[in-house]
Amino acid sequence: MLNRRTVLVALGAAATPAAFASIARAQSWRAEVPEIVLGIVPAENASGVTERWGPFTSYLSRELATKVTLRIANDYAAVIEGQRSGHIHIGVYGPASFARARLTGVKTDAFAIDVNADGSKGYYSVFYSLAKSPYQKVEDLKGKNLGLVDPNSTSGYNMPMFALNQLGIADAGKYFGRVQTTGSHENAIIALTQGTVDVAANWWNAEDDSNLLRMITKRMLKNPDGTPMKLSDFRIVLKSPLIINSPTAYLTELPAELKAAIRTAFLQAHVKDQAAFARLSNGKNKPWDAVDNAAYDDTIKLIQFVDALRKRSS
Repeated sequence: MLNRRTVLVALGAAATPAAFASIARAQSWRAEVPEIVLGIVPAENASGVTERWGPFTSYLSRELATKVTLRIANDYAAVIEGQRSGHIHIGVYGPASFARARLTGVKTDAFAIDVNADGSKGYYSVFYSLAKSPYQKVEDLKGKNLGLVDPNSTSGYNMPMFALNQLGIADAGKYFGRVQTTGSHENAIIALTQGTVDVAANWWNAEDDSNLLRMITKRMLKNPDGTPMKLSDFRIVLKSPLIINSPTAYLTELPAELKAAIRTAFLQAHVKDQAAFARLSNGKNKPWDAVDNAAYDDTIKLIQFVDALRKRSS
């Protein structure tokens, strides 16, 4: 049982009333939040997310000295609604899904941002076609089938719609033969390789860091003869303007001591459990950096712009 005497004995001569009060507050938030749920947007299949995030979830549980449960969302909206209901305490978002959460009144605050290997904090949306196809640019794809990811995906939906509008294509539904959402970045690539779509949107950081490369490395993509596909089997036909990197956000109304502990655990993960941290990005990313909600104000403007485009097209 926690009491003043046992805590002071444990702390020794350095014990102070302030130290005791700090421990008491920590015990208080653990009583208030006995289990922390970490929600992940579906950038890849469930087994891939578990393999990537499982060790980090274990690390987080150790650091916070409480149970942390990994929840893999079925779609981007599930993380938004999970935080809205208070069932997901920490959400690993894409920029647009975080902006959507904020725009629709979810009380959540960004505290960490992904950092690329070169220290930058941005990435791109690209359109892939198959290298064996005749499609060299977007203009070649009029009347063909476009594969997007999810309406709340930044690189898989919102930025592609913005980039198309910059090319004078305000109504993708009229320009392409069919526009379909596939649910995840992996599904969009699979749809392309299977011929369901002629062009697919996806995220791309650099030549050596993309969702496509991860799928190829895991041998998820095969040619009709069964041989593994290579990067050279794909062609980038469009590259978007820079997108701010993804945020991780916790519920605004969590106890302050808990939020501080979560923030510290993320920002120091590269030191405290380097292996778990490295697995998240196959060793590509640098340590998380601190960030706040204001960094995503332009992303809110982006999704508002795309929402207006969709309304005019409907």
